[in-house]
Amino acid sequence: MLRSGGGLCQGADVIRLRRPSSTAPPAALAGALMTTGVLHGVAPRPFDTIVPPWLPGSARFWTYASGVAELAVGAAVAAPRTRRAGALVAAALFVAVFPANVQMAWDWRHRPWPYRAIAYGRLPLQWPMIVHALRVSREAR
Repeated sequence: MLRSGGGLCQGADVIRLRRPSSTAPPAALAGALMTTGVLHGVAPRPFDTIVPPWLPGSARFWTYASGVAELAVGAAVAAPRTRRAGALVAAALFVAVFPANVQMAWDWRHRPWPYRAIAYGRLPLQWPMIVHALRVSREAR
């Protein structure tokens, strides 16, 4: 007899409940990263404007560098063998680019309210992206 959850069960009577196959779809994370990475390359100007001025070098360098990073991390998340590590790096990347969102909110603070709403709304949205990346990492096999 086996003890399971405080009750007695015979070996064949033990039922294991499985978690849903995925609560954090890796394809959504990989797709978002890769789409944004491509946008950094084909339309860099909006990204240039939110690069914090205290970073050394040109804004365009940081725009392209972050775009390449997003493409690489997105590819890592898409591949099952590298998904766990890729998703952890994605969470770190989301933390690393947060200063750009803060810069955007600061720069847009005097714009009309719809623009301010967009800029300020981006700030708390970073948290769910970090949480999603961490879930993808945890659920990776």
